[in-house]
Amino acid sequence: MRLIKVATCNLNQWAMDFDCNLKNIKESIFRAKDAGATIRLGPELEITGYGCEDHFLELDTVSHAWECLKEILLEDWTDGILCSFGMPVINGSARYNCQVLCMNRKIIMIRPKMWLANDGNYRELRWFTSWKHTDQMVDFQLPQDIADAISQTTVPFGYGFIKFLDTTVAAEICEELFCPDPPHAQLALNGVEVFMNASGSHHQLRKLKVRMDAFIGATQARGGLYMYSNQQGCDGGRLYYDGCSCVVVNGDVVAQGSQFSLKDVEVVIAHVDLDAITSLRLSSSSLQQQASKKVDVPFIVAPYKLCQSFHLVEPISCPLKTKFREHKPEEEIALGPACWLWDYLRRSGASGFLLPLSGGADSSSVAAIVGCMCQLVVKEIHNGDERVKSDAIRIGQYPDGKFPTDSKEFAKRIFYTVFMGTENSSETTKSRAKELADEVGSWHLDVCIDGVISALLTLFQTLTGKRPRYKVDGGSNAENLGLQNIQARIRMVLAFMLASLMPWVHSKSGFYLVLGSSNVDEALRGYLTKYDCSSADINPIGSISKTDLRAFLRWAAVHLGYSSLAEVEAAPPTAELEPIRSDYTQLDEVDMGMTYEDLSVYGRLRKIYRRGPVSMFTDLCFRWGSVLTPSEIAEKVKFFFKYYSINRHKMTVLTPSYHAESYSPEDNRFDLRQFLYNSRWPFQFRKIDELVKKINGDKVIAKFDEKDKPELVSDQVGGMGVAAVGSGNPNVGF
Repeated sequence: MRLIKVATCNLNQWAMDFDCNLKNIKESIFRAKDAGATIRLGPELEITGYGCEDHFLELDTVSHAWECLKEILLEDWTDGILCSFGMPVINGSARYNCQVLCMNRKIIMIRPKMWLANDGNYRELRWFTSWKHTDQMVDFQLPQDIADAISQTTVPFGYGFIKFLDTTVAAEICEELFCPDPPHAQLALNGVEVFMNASGSHHQLRKLKVRMDAFIGATQARGGLYMYSNQQGCDGGRLYYDGCSCVVVNGDVVAQGSQFSLKDVEVVIAHVDLDAITSLRLSSSSLQQQASKKVDVPFIVAPYKLCQSFHLVEPISCPLKTKFREHKPEEEIALGPACWLWDYLRRSGASGFLLPLSGGADSSSVAAIVGCMCQLVVKEIHNGDERVKSDAIRIGQYPDGKFPTDSKEFAKRIFYTVFMGTENSSETTKSRAKELADEVGSWHLDVCIDGVISALLTLFQTLTGKRPRYKVDGGSNAENLGLQNIQARIRMVLAFMLASLMPWVHSKSGFYLVLGSSNVDEALRGYLTKYDCSSADINPIGSISKTDLRAFLRWAAVHLGYSSLAEVEAAPPTAELEPIRSDYTQLDEVDMGMTYEDLSVYGRLRKIYRRGPVSMFTDLCFRWGSVLTPSEIAEKVKFFFKYYSINRHKMTVLTPSYHAESYSPEDNRFDLRQFLYNSRWPFQFRKIDELVKKINGDKVIAKFDEKDKPELVSDQVGGMGVAAVGSGNPNVGF
């Protein structure tokens, strides 16, 4: 029997903070060695942090990584344990994303990544090149100061595996697992037993199952011990890396770390019988036949032992009772953004958050997430996490000897909410905002901004001799929109003013971060005012659908203890930017001309399934053909693309948002498209009309005429007169 103990870890690294990253790496090695592990695996690019982006183009970033590695190798950190470290390495005229495998103060091998992630949020080909040579390894000349320090001049560099005296080990880096021909397939046929996957994988709703199924599938038929390590936390951008480091043996998950946590370091240990891998492989006739004609993979020999013989000191790690641990989407919405907010808060130097709280579903969701964050902080302090305790004392500005013991008390110190009402606001939303603020524990303000609005309208009247009216009072679409935009933009200005000055008012130091609360569907449709309260410092729900948020509100009302959220969820969404009349109440879905459910369908087809107007129409004919005619479907598709394209310019100034949804229209890095469109889509819409005519033989097809061109209104991009909307209201409540 060959018994091996392995350690993988979740590390909360911070891009370009080498001191922080090195501290976490050392702590993980210490815990791994203390547990008796002989292999320690860390996340992809753990020394620099995964999210350095264009900092990878700087030679400083690479040289600092080598300096950190040298510090590790000069001390006893790698004595008796194989450690895999992620860092960038320059070989010749190319930069590679590498795993550096070290043991006993020497570098055994450098494994460059062969298949780079270059879609969605990933842009690895911008900073790295892929290693193309699968049939040989080359000698890599170590930087001179490293060579002098560890008395080693060269190291094997390339694709291959390591033969130890009692087992074989290989690296597989993140994306390589998910490519059509993953390296572990050939490596298994070459006898590799232990696979080490260092990853930088971000959270996305409902994504964990895909990832875990890949680990399970990698070893279910081929056998093997598959180790997975991931970053966990916000390393400086929109992504939250969601941990879940794990160990899988022959298709069974035997150890799994947390998906969401405030911890900086979490080490996952597994004790495994490697002979079980040999037994599984030798029981498969087809595997043996393929192994007999395998393509030889290069290897190097390391004269060390990693295993122990049979003993009863501790048990073998058994499969988890469930296939793997997985959160419900509602829990993901609570925990992921809450942990992301905490990392952002403690690393930004801010003293807390300020949220314009309207009493509606979106801002109430954000308030609940901040409340969840406060609950997590108090829980971790209670569990003895000194680092969380230290950060909470600093941010909450507690006096000596005091620290958070109650989430509502902590929220009162670090969380302001403000209801900015107008004559168009209802008492219902006002009271809902106050009730939720009391449940969460925020310092709540209630202010009427009618005086500021009136002053601006008076100034406008002085300048122009005209005073705009709402549509319900006989005004035009342009007047109606302008009056709503004034309310929305004043709220943004007041929110930032309060965020900068309220700490001073309460004799505190620092500043507050303004939180936004627009959701992914409203961004896709452009149902928000440019530079209103959707413009904030950060937005924890900007990539979450309205449908998912409503499910979250129902869940949070029970599981977070904020019972008022049930009433919030049940209320019809409304911006409350127009006057309420006996025969008129403003409603979001009426304003948008489409339901939130339809918006989610359009969003997924547009982004995930890459559908343009014509292919979206044909797809929806199959999906909706039983309830809608082709003509009706055509008009829905045209209507969506018209307003999507008119409002696309708003995505260029969208508040940085937590990434959670695969159809996010976020313009910065995830959904890269133009922001000036011909919103009439003449060629594409003509093709749709031709298809409708072909389907039903109609002689007259409803079209988007020139008269449907949007009016030129105040919400423009540059000076080009691109309208925010045509008819209807583009705003969302504050």
